[in-house]
Amino acid sequence: MPDASVDALTYEQARDELAAVVAGLESGGLSLEESLALWERGEALAQRCQAWLDAARVRVADEESE
Repeated sequence: MPDASVDALTYEQARDELAAVVAGLESGGLSLEESLALWERGEALAQRCQAWLDAARVRVADEESE
């Protein structure tokens, strides 16, 4: 789903796409512009994954404090 809004992705979707972005960057053969666009997408995906993990951490902490 490379055109999907990052904010609409589930954790699993963002994680899987991030893995594909990393593989694409590692394979090389991309122009500088393509690499930068892929890098920026990867950064957005990593932030989305982190947001999901942070929210899960808060939920667990809240449940433990009840």
